[in-house]
Amino acid sequence: MPIFSWIFLVALVTATGLQIWLILRHRNHVKQHRAVVPKEFEQQISLDNHQIAADYTLDKTKVSMIELLIGTGLLLIWTLGGGLQWMDQLWRRLEWNPIYTGIAVLLSVSIISSVLDIPFSLYRTFVIEQKFGFNRSTPSLFVKDFIKQTLLSLAIGIPLLGLVLWLMQAMGDYWWLYVWAVIIGFSLLANWLYPIFIAPLFNKFTPLEDGTLKQRIQDLLSSCGFQSKGIFIMDGSKRSGHGNAYFTGFGQQKRIVFYDTLIENLSPDEIEAVLAHELGHFKRRHIRKRLISTSVITFASLALLAWLRQQDWFFTGLGVAEPSIYMALLLFSMIFPVFGIYLQPLFSLLMRKHEFEADEFAVQQTKAEALIQALVKLYQENASTLTPDPLFSAFHDSHPPASIRIAHIQQVAHA
Repeated sequence: MPIFSWIFLVALVTATGLQIWLILRHRNHVKQHRAVVPKEFEQQISLDNHQIAADYTLDKTKVSMIELLIGTGLLLIWTLGGGLQWMDQLWRRLEWNPIYTGIAVLLSVSIISSVLDIPFSLYRTFVIEQKFGFNRSTPSLFVKDFIKQTLLSLAIGIPLLGLVLWLMQAMGDYWWLYVWAVIIGFSLLANWLYPIFIAPLFNKFTPLEDGTLKQRIQDLLSSCGFQSKGIFIMDGSKRSGHGNAYFTGFGQQKRIVFYDTLIENLSPDEIEAVLAHELGHFKRRHIRKRLISTSVITFASLALLAWLRQQDWFFTGLGVAEPSIYMALLLFSMIFPVFGIYLQPLFSLLMRKHEFEADEFAVQQTKAEALIQALVKLYQENASTLTPDPLFSAFHDSHPPASIRIAHIQQVAHA
């Protein structure tokens, strides 16, 4: 077996073992703290709700572990097991243009992966979410969503993939610079188009009615210098009982979105505090910073791919006999998470830093106590565990653990 095959196997086993170890740590930590509500939350969250959150976490992590193991097995089948080689040979028999062949191979792998993920999606939605009272979806809506997502992915993905493969074939040694420009341009365009054309395909967005709440929100937006296309209520309860708020869009298409479940469960003070937190991301330029960091990572990744594309051992070491531009792209996208998992804590750290900064901004604009009360309600209503394993959280959580986050808010408020 080629040397790179052994390197890949060792990396895959190590990465999978690390993730399993982290999940087991997390499960044990949650179990150990299931019997008692953390002291800082004992006045706001009942033991029953705390235990529901623990059980919800345990059920989700159990499925995640099974999904991880199956995903690892499938990756081995696709690569060293010869699955990609077989798929490549199947489409090569038609003797199409390499770009058309590449699109067919990549779409085939993507469709198979999507179909294999359906049982997990069904289980998460109609077993776990249903068990804990969060699911509002129906089998009919689930099927409609799947069809819409598939058609949308094909409508966007096929032209974009064709363009990328053409650039890889036609632009010589520096094709990756052109591809990088296309990806960044597409990302900006997608951010601009999403609230106008894509999101309404799945949810209904209703302008917030005139009243005291809308006036308070508009006053806050004005004081922060935030120009938006409007404040909207999304029918999140159509699919789930979870609540959230966010702002979306790019440039002149920025808009504020509240889940209807959040509007129903939070007081005006709390809603204003949540919005102030979201505005904190805007004022601290977090979206811009994330776009820049994503651009840098994409740039470096494509440069690495350009080099790997020239190395025969990269293909043969992953079970592919005939190098091609599309197979280089497919193999790289499959194995990047295996080698890139060790960067996850760095990205999570950056995201948590942004959350702290957004909380700091919210405290400056609204009442700290209102923000804390809103967060506690959201933790409770979303059944988010209050006792995650610290190491698991460092790897996977984009938001700080509840106790740390609230303690930080209190510290800022009293500074």
